[in-house]
Amino acid sequence: MDVERKRVSIDNEGTGAGLDYQPLDRFNAFSDGVFAIVITLLVLDLPVPPATVQVLPALVESWPEFLGYAISFAFVGGIWLSHAGLTKLMKGGDTVSFRLNLVMLLFVSLLPFSTKLMVTHMEGAEARAAVAVYGLNLLVASSLLTGLMVYVARDRLLVVDDVADDRIRRAYRQRQVYLILIALTIIVGLLAPVVAVGAYIVLTVAFIIQPLIRRRGRH
Repeated sequence: MDVERKRVSIDNEGTGAGLDYQPLDRFNAFSDGVFAIVITLLVLDLPVPPATVQVLPALVESWPEFLGYAISFAFVGGIWLSHAGLTKLMKGGDTVSFRLNLVMLLFVSLLPFSTKLMVTHMEGAEARAAVAVYGLNLLVASSLLTGLMVYVARDRLLVVDDVADDRIRRAYRQRQVYLILIALTIIVGLLAPVVAVGAYIVLTVAFIIQPLIRRRGRH
């Protein structure tokens, strides 16, 4: 009965608006705004050499900050692309999907803090802890996005058609591999933090370019 009521609500409203279901305009607008603000905050954390020092040596000395920015930018870009791909296949959202999305954005918005923590302690005695905290931030944010995909795929009233449902399932299966690799990198970071930072770079960049490589292989 409840499922039928939801189906009627979506069919009648077209966009999924109803007692439980809502259109995705605010869902997408708020999410895109958070992603944009996070990237802006990451840029603002980059140090600008003062006028009293040589510019190039000062920039070279600040390599941890620029490295952290590159990793976090790639991660935010990758999670934004996945989020955009997911919402493209959705016809609407409900209270659970909206809340899952909100909690996911909570951990995405923590990235400027965890990035600064990592780059500040990258060469210090607390490098292992700082790199592990950063990795946990990536892992939790990615896990929540994967959880959102799982939830949406299980409720066919949220997706545009059965093909979209299958595409979402394939997407979150791919993300499961990504989550395992992040978890392994966190463990590596407890022993060799510099190696873990390098692995974060590879994982975040690979996640962005993977769809491009797969599409080129089909042609």
